[in-house]
Amino acid sequence: MTITYTWRGEVDDASLNALHAEGFGHPLQRTDWRARLERHSLGWVCAREGGALIGFVNVAWDGGSHAFLLDTVVAPHRRTAGVGTTLVATAADHARAAHCAWLHVDFEEHLGPFYFDGCGFRRTEAGLIAL
Repeated sequence: MTITYTWRGEVDDASLNALHAEGFGHPLQRTDWRARLERHSLGWVCAREGGALIGFVNVAWDGGSHAFLLDTVVAPHRRTAGVGTTLVATAADHARAAHCAWLHVDFEEHLGPFYFDGCGFRRTEAGLIAL
């Protein structure tokens, strides 16, 4: 089947909550994704195969030159098929078109090869405070 990628694609809470739970291995939640995306995001990318949501990435931003990848997730049965790298590349293209100068991401150490080798991010110094 063909995989389609859509910027600011239609997304329903049930599908995204299910993908998020499956992809991140946590219990199903009831997040109001639509409200969150509309309030805080430059955009998002949905990957669909046969109508099913199989991938997603959110592009939050500061309203200026900085965009941030959040919630990058691909259904486990479609990993290693290039879905994640295409999600990130599509997100980067649209952030660039919106005149963002920087695309940030943070991630767990085991995802380094995906973001550095697969997506072209480079290492930077960063800071974090657990709240």
